[in-house]
Amino acid sequence: MNLGFHRVLWLGLSLAIASNSVAQNPAAQPSQTQPPATSPAPSYDPTDITAPPPLRPMQTPPPARDSAPPDTKSQDSTTPPPGNAAQQPEQDSGVFVFHKKVEEVVLHATVVDSQRHLVANLSQPAFSVFEDNKPQPITSFHRDDVPVAMGIVIDNSGSMREKRGKVNEAVLNLLRQSNPGDEAFVVNFNWEPYLDQDFTSNIDQVRSALNKVSMQGSTALYDAIVASSIHLKNNPRIDNKVLLVVTDGRDNASRETLREARARLQEQNGPTLYVIGLMGDDLQQIDRDVLSELAASTGGAAFFPATLDELDGISRTIGRDIHSRYTIGYKSSNPAQDGKYRVIRVAAQAPGYTGLAVRTRKGYYPGEVVK
Repeated sequence: MNLGFHRVLWLGLSLAIASNSVAQNPAAQPSQTQPPATSPAPSYDPTDITAPPPLRPMQTPPPARDSAPPDTKSQDSTTPPPGNAAQQPEQDSGVFVFHKKVEEVVLHATVVDSQRHLVANLSQPAFSVFEDNKPQPITSFHRDDVPVAMGIVIDNSGSMREKRGKVNEAVLNLLRQSNPGDEAFVVNFNWEPYLDQDFTSNIDQVRSALNKVSMQGSTALYDAIVASSIHLKNNPRIDNKVLLVVTDGRDNASRETLREARARLQEQNGPTLYVIGLMGDDLQQIDRDVLSELAASTGGAAFFPATLDELDGISRTIGRDIHSRYTIGYKSSNPAQDGKYRVIRVAAQAPGYTGLAVRTRKGYYPGEVVK
């Protein structure tokens, strides 16, 4: 993690200090954040997606700006909250989680038939799991609709000015499909990501955060993905995690790279990524390929609507997808904690169905990630 990442991750500490200083000295005024010097757009290489890099230590983000004080009860190691890994097996939203104590990998999987219709009524015998091409015995299975923690990450650059109204409404329609136990936070990003609403189940708070827009600056997409993934990981209450990213441009301002963003998504308990790419002059075919592969590697999906009128249908599709998944656990036949990337494949067959396709995480790094 580069040293500038503390500033990218919410600017929480500096804003809190500035606010306190202004309260004590009205004459003191915080300076406005200036965009970093323009740098050349990063080169896009799809091989960065298909060949996962090794994980490297990354720092935990400072407190989010405008967020409520931490709930010390929910973080008390002696009295873990519901859904905490100390009470029950850890789960990963988009698909994997390695449980060190019980040595179980947990996958969240979506199944569709040959007509691309969701199939949500299969039983455990329908599934086969492979790790590095070796069959794995399934040790746990259920198809319950469990609570979801969702990070909503929206491009706030100048090119989004005419699109943001319909984007916001589509996001709100997605949240209206949520269950009472679901939580979401909102990040608006241009040259830096800003946490404008921390985890909440209140749709009015999300609406207010979506309206905190500036519509200026460049696009630090990878910084926003990395920061939001860390923020999701640090939520101890819900293990089923999803990241929704909406953008209309290629990354041209991040300190993080494509490889670093993918590594963060692929670490244990990483989120399932859904991407909505709004087509324009700044989003070319190679960008579509990169975003599609990045989402697919986590068990998610990427959508590229031709018009803004398609956004509501896409939001309904994503909502059905994340609430119609199977949870499949298995004990890996490879006990080594070597940190090497392992490839996962899940297949499904059942009477009355042909061409069943399973979408789940494509792999994981076993063991603990060094922070």
